[in-house]
Amino acid sequence: MPAANYNAEVLANRAVNGSVMLMTARWDETTPAPVCGQFYMLRAWKADEAPLLSRPISVHRFDREAKEIEFLYEVKGMGTEKLAALKAGESVQLTGPSGHGFPTDGTLGGTVAVVGGGIGTAPLLQLVRELAEKGVTVDFFAGFRDEPYEMQPYSELCRTVGIATDSGRFGHHGFVTELFDPKAYTAVCTCGPEIMMQKTALMCMRAGTPVYVSKESKMACGVGACLGCTCKTKEGGGVCVCKDGPVFEGSVLYELD
Repeated sequence: MPAANYNAEVLANRAVNGSVMLMTARWDETTPAPVCGQFYMLRAWKADEAPLLSRPISVHRFDREAKEIEFLYEVKGMGTEKLAALKAGESVQLTGPSGHGFPTDGTLGGTVAVVGGGIGTAPLLQLVRELAEKGVTVDFFAGFRDEPYEMQPYSELCRTVGIATDSGRFGHHGFVTELFDPKAYTAVCTCGPEIMMQKTALMCMRAGTPVYVSKESKMACGVGACLGCTCKTKEGGGVCVCKDGPVFEGSVLYELD
């Protein structure tokens, strides 16, 4: 189904930690409902205004009954600065949902580890919510530079929540990949810095545990037409993060030594 394009009312838009913002917008129930791992192209400026491109932001939380959709995002440049300036009652242009998300159609079952890093935790709350609704046991592990943010919902949905920080001020002082053993899980899902996802994927592949990776990339069109977000597979071919992903099986992207 083609992505919808509409102006959504901003219900709330607040800072949660430094440059990290949480926006809640009104979902148009006449448009397709997003699934975990999908994203929208967001825009809060006119077509002839800078920046030229909309910003791809993953779905953090979706509530069909309340008709709400949330986006957790980090302010990094002009586009996200304009998104962060939006106030309740104003509107944001949403184009989506787009891409292929995590496989919550029964592929993920048993006990699943969900591993995030920094702002890469953004698409993982909706994943955990959908898995919990299906009766899947979820352990959540997240790594941050210093202070974790938006962790309370995971404590309510997951069997275990493990935190690692670079500074050691909170949780484990070290890498988030040191907190879990992939052999203990039927599958692992991850999103975060590339080096963290690659290490997570290789750990899982060595253990024989299926792993699903949510890639991040700069995007222009968001529908696979411009090929600007192409990334290489382990076979050397190219895939579009926006169209073929952003979620891929780890074995498609990474190769064991």
